[in-house]
Amino acid sequence: MEKKKGRPGGAAVVMGRYELGRLLGHGTFSKVYHARSLVSGEAVAVKVIDKEKALLAGAGMAGQIEREIAAMRLVGRHPNVVRLHEVMATRTKIYFVMDLVRGGELLARLVAVGGRLGEAPARRYFRQLVAAVDYCHSRGVYHRDLKPENLLVDDDDGGNLKAWFKVSDFGLSALRRPAGGGDGRLLHTTCGTPSYVAPEIIGNKGYDGATADVWSCGVILFLLLAGHLPFFHSNLMEMYNKITKSEFRFPDWFSLDARSLISRLLDPNPKTRITIDDIINHPWLNKGHHNPTPATSSNNFKSIEEEEEDKPANLMKPASLNAFEIISLSHGFDLSGLFCNDQIEKKQEVFVSGRTASAIVSRLEEIAEAEEFEVEKKRKKKKQSESEGMTVKMKGWREGRKGRLAVDAEILEVSPSCYVVEVKKTAGDTMEYQAFCSRGLRPSLKDVCWST
Repeated sequence: MEKKKGRPGGAAVVMGRYELGRLLGHGTFSKVYHARSLVSGEAVAVKVIDKEKALLAGAGMAGQIEREIAAMRLVGRHPNVVRLHEVMATRTKIYFVMDLVRGGELLARLVAVGGRLGEAPARRYFRQLVAAVDYCHSRGVYHRDLKPENLLVDDDDGGNLKAWFKVSDFGLSALRRPAGGGDGRLLHTTCGTPSYVAPEIIGNKGYDGATADVWSCGVILFLLLAGHLPFFHSNLMEMYNKITKSEFRFPDWFSLDARSLISRLLDPNPKTRITIDDIINHPWLNKGHHNPTPATSSNNFKSIEEEEEDKPANLMKPASLNAFEIISLSHGFDLSGLFCNDQIEKKQEVFVSGRTASAIVSRLEEIAEAEEFEVEKKRKKKKQSESEGMTVKMKGWREGRKGRLAVDAEILEVSPSCYVVEVKKTAGDTMEYQAFCSRGLRPSLKDVCWST
């Protein structure tokens, strides 16, 4: 249903599920409304995208919306990231139902308290920012437009800056590319907000999304402590020149540890710029902080795939037509491929082989040895008259983000000359499992099995 139904009080209802309230903000082809779920009564934000205006903005806009949805689905289970609850669509509109973040932009809060913070509140916010960015990168998502306008304060706490915030607006985000030769993983799209953009993006020679986000974090930290941007000039080219050379001055009140951290964050060489792991261990960030909280330990959060696996089946059923099936009814805006995105959906690999079971097991053992995995083989008697199967269990030695990666490969005999091999993750991080499949499993099995 495309039309919004009128309510007695004049409010509009979207798809019979959400009652729209006041307008919170708007962009070129979208508006964001305060809304209420008619099912749960929960307050949410609904972003309404005008499909016709989006198409007129250019052919790349469909891909941008796809990436925004994909990115938010990957990272939306972290407390410092705005969560995408669901996507609905009609022939003319796309609706994003998201967390309602009541306190507004962090930038507005800074202005309300005089423009800059002391080190203690700045440290509190920066810890949350680092935790969110670390989690996004672990899920293969690079934000590419980090700035205070995209950091939303979670609750209106009267301006005392003790609230949590959430990272929002993944419209310019990029997803990690598969491994490839040369600079295959580098990004080349010039995007972002000029004052916060990394020098390698300006150079237009390809850049790593993770190190570019780290630079933006450095600009944000400087702004929190100084009350002004490190790089600013009325002439855009002059400002870019300052960014490229990392020319800025520390105010007198910056501590030595703060200067040390910011200098490493705003290193113009992305190869020597500080990493997220080193930021987390830096003395300035850890001052007065002894017990990690959920906001500073992204390992405590399940991946979106694991969260969804834990949900009861009835909660996973869509209450309306699949958004992407509806959108695809209009030529030139088919987003249905999103649901086939290997990076998001694929949790199991299935192969077929005409080789013997022993040959398949032998190859799996070679893969395990190359990846430094422990191997355990188990024969599994099938029910009644079915033939035997075999399970090869592989477990990594290295500790990942969610413990050691464990993979089961079950070999099932369909006929004497045909076997099915089902490979699935049983423990560890989903993204690390997918990297294992891309890096080791599929290439090594290509002359023994074929994918299905």
